[in-house]
Amino acid sequence: MNEISKADVDAVYPKVAETVADALGCEPDEVKRDSSLIGDLGAESIDFLDLVFRLERAFKVKIPRGKIVEDARGTLPEAEFEQKGLVTDRGLAQLRTFLSEVPAARFRSPLKVVEIPRLFTVETFCKLVIRAQRAG
Repeated sequence: MNEISKADVDAVYPKVAETVADALGCEPDEVKRDSSLIGDLGAESIDFLDLVFRLERAFKVKIPRGKIVEDARGTLPEAEFEQKGLVTDRGLAQLRTFLSEVPAARFRSPLKVVEIPRLFTVETFCKLVIRAQRAG
């Protein structure tokens, strides 16, 4: 998969940020690239569905549900990515690589699989849109 450049992210960021602000009911200037959707902007899991739906409409792309976590796992078999609901060390290394836009301090071990969305930033969703555009 081609690397996503800063220029690629710059191209979609304004519309993604506007969509995030709209979906979460916050001011556009509160939305930064590295804002954690949950921690900084107060998103809840239900908001992710709404956000993905809005991004699909805004960018005219299809984003399959659960795609971020599936893509984050990459080629790592599920059993090597997580065990008993916790992300393994190899899984964490894979997440750090895939979610390279997420500040390193946010990756805590042990990390529960259900907590992975807490890592997602506005830029994570920019990259999701770019991948969907390339797949489209």
